[in-house]
Amino acid sequence: MNTIQGFSTAQTAMPLAPPSARSSQDAGGLDFKNLLLNSINDVNAMQLQADMAVESLMTGGDVDPAAVLTAVQKADLGFRLMMQMRNKVMGALQEVKDIRV
Repeated sequence: MNTIQGFSTAQTAMPLAPPSARSSQDAGGLDFKNLLLNSINDVNAMQLQADMAVESLMTGGDVDPAAVLTAVQKADLGFRLMMQMRNKVMGALQEVKDIRV
């Protein structure tokens, strides 16, 4: 069998570190857990902002109704996106569970 040109055996024989020893900044980005937690916190902040804007509008505060509507729609869209992400992750988990070994 011929070897592929451009690859050395030193590159392919590199041992993998256990998951606990890996950096949380693999490939220059956040790990998946932190990405999800940050997304959940962002959606929660948008929900709280929308709640405060609606409360201020209903109590006669000096707010622009268009800004309140925008905040509510932004929070709704963020929540729907988070639910779709959750559904996809749960579907992938179910597929992994169904794999027979």
